[in-house]
Amino acid sequence: MIPISKPNLDNLEKEAVLEVLNSGIIASGPKVKEFERQFAEYTGVKHAIAVSNGTCSLHTCLVMNNIGAGDSVLTTPFSFIATANSILHAGARPVFADIREDSFNIDPARIEEALKRDIFKKIKAVIVVHLYGQVCDMDAINSLARKYNIRVIEDAAQAHGAKFSGRKAGTFGDGGSFSLYATKNITTAEGGMVVTNDDKAAEIARSFINHGSEKVYYHTRLGYNYRMTDIEAAIGLVQLKKLDSFNEKRRKNSDTLKKHLSKFDFIKCPPEGEKNYHIYHQFTIRILNNRRDEVLKSLNESGVGAKIFYPIAIHKQPFYIEILKKLPSMPVSEKAALEVISLPVHPGLTDGEIDIIKGAFDRIKS
Repeated sequence: MIPISKPNLDNLEKEAVLEVLNSGIIASGPKVKEFERQFAEYTGVKHAIAVSNGTCSLHTCLVMNNIGAGDSVLTTPFSFIATANSILHAGARPVFADIREDSFNIDPARIEEALKRDIFKKIKAVIVVHLYGQVCDMDAINSLARKYNIRVIEDAAQAHGAKFSGRKAGTFGDGGSFSLYATKNITTAEGGMVVTNDDKAAEIARSFINHGSEKVYYHTRLGYNYRMTDIEAAIGLVQLKKLDSFNEKRRKNSDTLKKHLSKFDFIKCPPEGEKNYHIYHQFTIRILNNRRDEVLKSLNESGVGAKIFYPIAIHKQPFYIEILKKLPSMPVSEKAALEVISLPVHPGLTDGEIDIIKGAFDRIKS
């Protein structure tokens, strides 16, 4: 089976881990500091704070922007559930705005509708998700943020190195969050990164992830142990050097599949926005005419590890139905959940495996 994702690791990562093990400093130490420095430099921000995973990163972004009890946070219903869960972790309440049909990203028009309905001004922030590796329309979203005086937090868990108008994901808002999980474009196995240009926010974040400590045994706020280890950071430092080449390989693989799949009338390939540099964390197609389950079964039987991200929109998850009480209408997200399939495009794919994927589609009757 051709896997949907595959960590791309070699002897350089192994040697980096052994160096840390031999040093005796395996918890958070100098490698974490260096990884933070290099990640900030790569992304183009003043501060990067390494954390234990992407969900912790989102939680930290909310806290460092003073989002908490009594606040509401607007976000997309079409994402991994951690996006919405992090809002609950911060003590706030999630409010959903539907996505755009073309990009799967949150729709600025739906954001404004929600903000106009917010007569008690409880919405204090929006978490935008750069889904599948394509940055949201940050011109429109930042314009709305200024108009309605709300914070913008970027969930860039799938957008390492993605760009909009030449700027990298994570640099547009009041905080950016990255995941470094094993399936991401670069990995530290688990792990995450908070980025910001705000000195005060960075100070809060560093304290928050270290039990609210500003110095040893001196605690000024409630915090958590969200620290990254030097073992993880050592892997991350090697991976970061490879990120641009990984992304270019993903783009090449995606272009190859787009050209082949364009001949099928029941398939809609993902477009790349005019201002976007899409890094294809997932190559996600739509299967039209209610044929998604049939196509997925056929692909899997042909040895293609295609998967569905995501089969249930967040607002329709049992836990959120209980929380929300009244189920909001999110027709575009609900339709996407019935149509999407993601195909392997990771940089470890061989030309032979791409041919297998193309051949698997050729065997599906139009």
